[in-house]
Amino acid sequence: MSGAYDDRDGKIWMDGKLVDWRDANVHILTHALHYASSVFEGERCYDGKVFKSREHSQRLLKSGELMDMEIPYSVDEIEAAKRATLDANGLTNAYLRVVAFRGAGEDMGVAASRNPVRMAVTCWEWGNYYGDAKMKGAKLDIAKWKRPSPETIPVAAKAAGLYMICTMSKHAAEAKGCSDAMFLDYRGYVAEATGANIFFVKDGEVHTPLPDSILNGLTRQTVIGMLKDRQIKVHERHIMPEELEGFEQCFLTGSAAEVTPVGQIGDFNFEVGALTREIAEGYEKLVRA
Repeated sequence: MSGAYDDRDGKIWMDGKLVDWRDANVHILTHALHYASSVFEGERCYDGKVFKSREHSQRLLKSGELMDMEIPYSVDEIEAAKRATLDANGLTNAYLRVVAFRGAGEDMGVAASRNPVRMAVTCWEWGNYYGDAKMKGAKLDIAKWKRPSPETIPVAAKAAGLYMICTMSKHAAEAKGCSDAMFLDYRGYVAEATGANIFFVKDGEVHTPLPDSILNGLTRQTVIGMLKDRQIKVHERHIMPEELEGFEQCFLTGSAAEVTPVGQIGDFNFEVGALTREIAEGYEKLVRA
């Protein structure tokens, strides 16, 4: 499947039924378009099985709850919608995007409690999120924007509005020849990339930011479990940017990114080392088990 995302063959599950891809449209006064009242999940299906599927569906519902937006579907119904969408498109290896949002309705202002909450499920074939960086190591810029305080946003929600600075930062990074950008948080600690969590390796031990102002990714949690199973010490802590000089390896994790090594962040360089490759290969085996 290729071409513009609004002009493709296939089916999209929308509000309880499968519709033709090109007919999966919303009105211009959809509340989410104006006020970012939208939450979503990005998932990968490997050999017919969606990795951590129920956990993703549970998090979608939790994100809606945190956004004061009750999603009118159960976990089982979301699971069935994902399966129906994959089957309708004949895909066994695919990326899925499940999105729930406030649609058009009686309200058209900041408040929109009378507007329906809608949901859609899409899927398509998608290769490595960072292209050949999956093998060679991604190059990251350091974003000028910072991840905000949890007193200002619901950091545990995978909400569309939280990605505004991600888009801006990734565009700026790509203009510099980078694959992505790394954020610091509102306190100046290392936070994450625009759509992935970050890990560092030093002296055979792993260091990763505390998820106290960022999304605690499902892939992040999976990789921490893999490391601990291998008796590798994991330090979840606040990391200052000047510490990057002392780290030997770095990698990103996420449903889209999977496990991607990082070769450079700003002026700091990292090797694509044995531990990073071991975890990347182990993750690839795990998701297909």
